[in-house]
Amino acid sequence: MLTKDIAICIRVVDYSETSQIVTFFTRANGKISTIAKGSKRPKSVFDGPIEILSSGKIVFSDSSKEKLATLTEFEQQPGFARLGRSLFALNCASFAAELVNRLTDDYDPHPGLFDSFVQFLQSASEHRTSSIEHREMLSLLLLFQLTLLKEIGLQPVLSCCANCKTRYEIRDTPAAAGAGLPPRKRGYELYFSSSANGLVCRDCEGSFPDRIRLTKNAAGCLANLRLLAQSDEKTLSEIEKVLISHIISLLGRPLRMTKQMLKNLNCRM
Repeated sequence: MLTKDIAICIRVVDYSETSQIVTFFTRANGKISTIAKGSKRPKSVFDGPIEILSSGKIVFSDSSKEKLATLTEFEQQPGFARLGRSLFALNCASFAAELVNRLTDDYDPHPGLFDSFVQFLQSASEHRTSSIEHREMLSLLLLFQLTLLKEIGLQPVLSCCANCKTRYEIRDTPAAAGAGLPPRKRGYELYFSSSANGLVCRDCEGSFPDRIRLTKNAAGCLANLRLLAQSDEKTLSEIEKVLISHIISLLGRPLRMTKQMLKNLNCRM
């Protein structure tokens, strides 16, 4: 049976001298792995080798979900062709694609996540090289990662201590985060723990050896995500490092793009 869908390529592996195994994230069918026979031939029906982050309409034949589907058509669209203008944006987009591949299951559709992924890649394709745009790119990546975790049921607890449920009333500016709160409940005395799956307060942090202490601004942003858009690049880089560590902990294994992402973040701080 032939199935039509719209899709984004999130992984490509050479299968033979002429063919590729291509993993797509589709809107209606979720993640699917296909074999693109003859895709590396110059005159293939796919107009040459399929590349990661390429997108468009696909048609695939699937007789069993336990086996590779056969890709029969891929009508590529130019949607994210400008990603290559910025290496930083390209790395962020490639990292996002790896996260989608590693954190979603085959044939488990998430149309809302697919739409968020498209929006993220469209924004990334407009990115250039200024410091302001680097900051905006990081903010978009952080929000996409949190959307992904929410969609797969692993949303971290950010509105209160994940352990004792104490709520935090963080002010709307990073500089005022924690102002007016009792000393032991101020925003800058928050930690993040993967084992707790969220923020933990100073009263509870001793129970979580994997805790990461957050700076005042990073704590304020995580407790109130509206502050991300106003935050400086150093704060956003700190939060991104925390999320990378958290996702690796969830997966129990490293990500291929981890070293490159951390290198980018360290160079920018």
